[in-house]
Amino acid sequence: MALNTSADAPIPVGEVSRLIGAWIDRLGAVWVEGQITQLSRRPGAGVVFLTLRDPSHDISIGVTCFRGVFEQVAEVVGEGARVVVHAKPEWYGPRGQLSLRAVEIRPVGMGELLARLEQLKKTLAAEGLFAADRKRPLPFLPQLIGLVTGRASAAERDVRENARLRWPAVRFEVRNVPVQGATAVPRVIEAVRALDAHPEVDVIIVARGGGSVEDLLPFSDERLVRAVAECRTPLVSAIGHEPDTPLLDLVADLRASTPTDAAKRVVPDVREELARVQLVRDRALRVIRGLLDREERGLTAALSRPSMAAPYRMVDDRAAEVADRVDRARRGLRHALDRADADLSHTLARVVALSPAATLRRGYAVLQRADGTVVRDPSEVTPEEDLRARVAEGTFGVRVTELPHP
Repeated sequence: MALNTSADAPIPVGEVSRLIGAWIDRLGAVWVEGQITQLSRRPGAGVVFLTLRDPSHDISIGVTCFRGVFEQVAEVVGEGARVVVHAKPEWYGPRGQLSLRAVEIRPVGMGELLARLEQLKKTLAAEGLFAADRKRPLPFLPQLIGLVTGRASAAERDVRENARLRWPAVRFEVRNVPVQGATAVPRVIEAVRALDAHPEVDVIIVARGGGSVEDLLPFSDERLVRAVAECRTPLVSAIGHEPDTPLLDLVADLRASTPTDAAKRVVPDVREELARVQLVRDRALRVIRGLLDREERGLTAALSRPSMAAPYRMVDDRAAEVADRVDRARRGLRHALDRADADLSHTLARVVALSPAATLRRGYAVLQRADGTVVRDPSEVTPEEDLRARVAEGTFGVRVTELPHP
């Protein structure tokens, strides 16, 4: 409604701002298309600020949204991107400022395509198809390389020429297929599976030269990514140039920045390998020579020792010591035997001198009764008792005729 105002009856600025805000609130949510010219994402802030511009009319408007709304497209949307925003107009009365509160942001054109690829990338990554533990090591020296590339393409020429420069004996099993267009994906999948089933192929290279994002789309196709994930043969992705990152790069066992880089990564350089072998041989020779020199010095030092210069000297010294000790032992034993013999002779002489036989030889006799007992006292015998007298040379019988007097 029009307001009745005049110079004599004006309305306050705040009332004008309030009326504008009330009218804008009745607009409701709208879809707005424009180009992002400024983007502010403060760390830790829950709100993202951006400026949406209409390039054809040179008109801009501020947009705010919660961080969670922007994070959904943050990887494919930045300054300069065209987007469609679902937002509600808001009027900030204190400053008299119009802005949009966005609840959804969608990329437009290529941005939308990149968003779909990003979503596919997240899905496949969640399934583990890009996991590092699934990557297989490449063979050191492949005998046969499978190559999937366009017919008579620069990528094929780069791979083959650079590989042969590095290792002239390398062999290729080539599958020429369309690398863009509607038939590219099924033909590339067919070629990859055929090379994977080939019993002599050691590694597969999928190569294509540079191109636009649309040209490289076949190498981000979900069917191709899953087919490569099922391969048993190690596979190298060499698609486009360094900045290009199709999904095939993520699922492949090795990503090469260019087809030329793929040849360098797959085939060793014969000159480098020969130089490395020569280096190892020289190092081994130095080590062996050092070992021999050290052992020779040790052997020389060992041979110069007295024990090695006169090896029998120690034995001779010990033999002389043993002989001396044996001689001393013999002398000691002989002296001990002589002393023992003298002692035995003296003891024998004393025994003989004190023996009963010696006493008998001096004229003494021993009287024994019939039972063999020795008579020691005259009272022990009776008259007419027969006794036996033992003298030095024998025995004879005697009879008691009378008893001795005390």
